[in-house]
Amino acid sequence: MPGSLKKTLETILVVDDNKEVRKMVALVLEQANFHVLSAGNGADALKLAAETDGKIHLVLSDVDMPQMSGPDLGQLLKKTRPDIHVMLMSGGVDGNLLVLNYGWAFVQKPFVPTKLVEMVTEVLHSPDRSQLGGQEFDSRVDSAGKS
Repeated sequence: MPGSLKKTLETILVVDDNKEVRKMVALVLEQANFHVLSAGNGADALKLAAETDGKIHLVLSDVDMPQMSGPDLGQLLKKTRPDIHVMLMSGGVDGNLLVLNYGWAFVQKPFVPTKLVEMVTEVLHSPDRSQLGGQEFDSRVDSAGKS
């Protein structure tokens, strides 16, 4: 297979209670050659992280989910995996306000796939395991300005 020779990049744990969004985000990241784990809620994400022996480089979680929010999940994961990068996403109008206190990256849904990959890559390669999100990036257009 031609794709099998490509080096797999970092492992990303995608968490979203919306199955279609979760599948779309996972597909975009897999096509960018990331190894993707996915969970439908915070409890499943914590269980999956506990069962995963290898390094999880980034958790990309929805902000607003039943039972456990994305920020709460990020805090819990950082206790057992202190070097994990945290990036949050939301379709809500005030989602980025909820993550400002954490200093974690944020992407507004809906987003263009190329922009998501660009932001994930930037977060993964930032020294403080996060980067400024929100206003700095318009995640609905790619770098060439196409939406």
